[in-house]
Amino acid sequence: MKIRIKFRKYGNLKFIGHLDVQRFFQKAVRRSGIDVAYSTGFSPHQIMSFAAPLGLGQESNGEYMDMEVNSFPGSDETVERLNAAGVEGMEVLSARVLPEHAKNAMASVAAASYTVRFREGREPEFDWKNCLSEFYSRESIPITKETKKNTLDMDLKPCIYELKLCQDAIYMLLETGSVRNIKPGMVLEAFLSMYGESIKENALLITREETYMNIGTEENRKLVPLDEIGSESGPIAKNNSEAVNE
Repeated sequence: MKIRIKFRKYGNLKFIGHLDVQRFFQKAVRRSGIDVAYSTGFSPHQIMSFAAPLGLGQESNGEYMDMEVNSFPGSDETVERLNAAGVEGMEVLSARVLPEHAKNAMASVAAASYTVRFREGREPEFDWKNCLSEFYSRESIPITKETKKNTLDMDLKPCIYELKLCQDAIYMLLETGSVRNIKPGMVLEAFLSMYGESIKENALLITREETYMNIGTEENRKLVPLDEIGSESGPIAKNNSEAVNE
């Protein structure tokens, strides 16, 4: 069966990269005694995959990992065992058994929400708080996006689902995924450039708050967190419900 793990990454561990996060969980799963499934072949490895990788130096309250297991002791015990085998800066929040035909975490990602702050002394020179709503109200936000092979002109506006000021921070809900992966830095760079400025070096404090899947349509989006689906007790709960129905 497949389970989806939700975790947060914070503190000093925000400076480790995606491959290090993978290695961390491989070791934590072994130490915790979770009955993880392994691939077959000459070099067996734990079967796990992660949702959209987090940028280096960013914290997150909504990261996800899918893992295949041979048995599932329940959400609470799985969370407790993984956290006992972990370290400060990486906290498992939940574990849910996925429905049989659910897409994996990476293929499910449709959007992500962020909280962005400017470091003290590195704020823009203009009155950016009063200009944010004006920026978001524009009909189009043209940018030039650089790729590995060429540059691409695109309109950023349809990819920004929400943008608002929350006290001294900027909250944004952005399209995320394999087709268009919009990052907070792109939005802030476009915002500041319209007022004649650029992002100062090491100016942004970024926290990914949640990662979402779309259970609606492209025209009528219904975004829900990636852990919205599944069961906390797995097949046992399913069998009990079937018995009641019978």
